[in-house]
Amino acid sequence: MKVLITGATGLVGKAITKVLHQHDVPVHYLTTSKKKIVSSEKYQGYYWNPSEGEIDVACFDGVTSIINLAGATIAKKWTHSYKEKVLSSRIDSLSTLNLGLAKVDSSQIEHFISASAIGIYPSSQIDLCDEKDVGVDDSFLGKVVQKWEEKINEFKKYPFNIATMRIGIVLSHEGGALPKMAKPIKNFVGAAMGSGEQWQSWIHIDDLAEMFVFAATNNLKGVYNAVAPNPVTNAKMTKELAKVLKRPLILPNVPKSIMKLVLGEMSYLLFASQRVCSKRIEKEGFVFTYPNIGSALENLLGSSRPRQEDALVSLDKEYV
Repeated sequence: MKVLITGATGLVGKAITKVLHQHDVPVHYLTTSKKKIVSSEKYQGYYWNPSEGEIDVACFDGVTSIINLAGATIAKKWTHSYKEKVLSSRIDSLSTLNLGLAKVDSSQIEHFISASAIGIYPSSQIDLCDEKDVGVDDSFLGKVVQKWEEKINEFKKYPFNIATMRIGIVLSHEGGALPKMAKPIKNFVGAAMGSGEQWQSWIHIDDLAEMFVFAATNNLKGVYNAVAPNPVTNAKMTKELAKVLKRPLILPNVPKSIMKLVLGEMSYLLFASQRVCSKRIEKEGFVFTYPNIGSALENLLGSSRPRQEDALVSLDKEYV
């Protein structure tokens, strides 16, 4: 087994690479920065430039599985130009992979796994969403995910299986949403957003990494929700964070109008409500290490957690 990863140097990519290396699986990765190209027996980098359709097709040599994580973060102010980047970074990456595969013998490739997002599901405080739902959220993010998945489906012309992983809020102490959620609580100014009743479907970074590897090793096919079994409301998430961080919650909920003034359209991320079901991946045999928010946050932010800077140094030594 050999895996090609796009986005391998990002938060999720590093976690997946770590799991693969624990199983002695070599990794090829694509990067837009030639400075990030590393050459070793287990970790080999290749250059690509998706905006120009450029790719070093040597990246496919010996590869049996492809994991696509490429795409600009959505956690940045949604200006008109940045919204274009969010979409193009996903579409261009898939188009470039497709062009590269058309130039090589892809018969050895068994599986293609691509990230997607639960943002495709219509926002609702009532519905429980599963992979059979066909509705699309009437928002910028919903439209991005819809176009993203349409592009993923173009790979169905190849003989390998395709799995689409709709990822929820990824919890990691090394980056992503969690440090941003924890910071105001640590500084005694934490509070729930709006009514606090909006659902947040989350997943521990370790479970997410294991899930991608599980999908590859079990040759899964179709759409899967990459979320923990027990979503929580924003109010519950805030309370659990305060509990683990040993901080009081003394302020009233933050009005939606205030966050819209501060963040603009991107504030939608704080108030969208998606209660998403993980039953399909569980029926395949995947077992979550962190099914509950309390144990997940305790592992990531509790007093037994190693200092964050130590963890980052360890990652840098292994992957940079």
